[in-house]
Amino acid sequence: WSSDVCSSDLRQRHYWPMSTDKDVLRHIDDLIAEEHALRARATTPGLEDEERTRLQAIEVQLDQCWDLLRQRRARAEFGLDPNAAQTRPATQVENYRS
Repeated sequence: WSSDVCSSDLRQRHYWPMSTDKDVLRHIDDLIAEEHALRARATTPGLEDEERTRLQAIEVQLDQCWDLLRQRRARAEFGLDPNAAQTRPATQVENYRS
């Protein structure tokens, strides 16, 4: 995996480098679990500023990871190297239009 989605976070979780779709999906699952835990705490008694900031970062990282996974799968489908997929900047993935 040649990209740099939340690289410091990935290295701390021992998933670096991510070289397969399963690695990306495992990281997505971890982010979702952390997001759910934070959202559960958000209702009672509420989140600290640091936790709110982390929740926002997780949302962006998830968008980047899903985008990366889509790129990897598209490249593989057309006979290209999925490891050449690159993480797009948050400003790009956050501004996609449906």
